Amino acid sequence: MCRNITTLRGLEPVATAEEIEAAARQYVRKVGGIQAPSARTEAAMEKAVAAVAAATTELLAELPPRKQPPKNDPPLRRLAARA
Repeated sequence: MCRNITTLRGLEPVATAEEIEAAARQYVRKVGGIQAPSARTEAAMEKAVAAVAAATTELLAELPPRKQPPKNDPPLRRLAARA
């Protein structure tokens, strides 16, 4: 659905909770069609982000290791590399 969400499986070191939450937030924003939550939408958005992040964490823990790491680093790692 969203080609900009970076693959988190197979990262070395493994994806952090912050990286998982950033991907979940990006997914929820895309699906919800909301760039910045308003007072009316903030609670629903945060609840959805928490649910997606939890599901993502569980998924990454249960999948077998990748043979090769992903081709691209997550955005948070790219920002850290530039600094």
